[in-house]
Amino acid sequence: MQDTRIKEIKRIRRHKRIRRKIFGTSLRPRLSVHRSLRNFYAQAIDDVGGRTLLSVSTLDKEVRQKFPYAGNVKAAAFLGELCAKKAKELGIDKVVLDRGGYLYHGRVKAFAEGLRKGGIQF
Repeated sequence: MQDTRIKEIKRIRRHKRIRRKIFGTSLRPRLSVHRSLRNFYAQAIDDVGGRTLLSVSTLDKEVRQKFPYAGNVKAAAFLGELCAKKAKELGIDKVVLDRGGYLYHGRVKAFAEGLRKGGIQF
């Protein structure tokens, strides 16, 4: 139990360090990701206006129908493609990826590759 708490504290420190350097605008929003054991969440944020432009997660009906258990790489990749499609509808082509202190590996990497496959640049 203590090990998971220490890992979470380290992740939060990494996230704070990352957040000092990246910033989202309405033309190039910050795409923030969060992962739990069972789900994956992402939101496009305009830091200038202080508002969320787009929000997707593996709890959405489209993803739930295809992946009953969404805590895996395949679901994250599908969510990346879905997020890219919704971003294109809103006119968002470029984003700044905020990996939330997580390593660029596994589900985070699969999500990012899904975004790239959908035509989003970062």
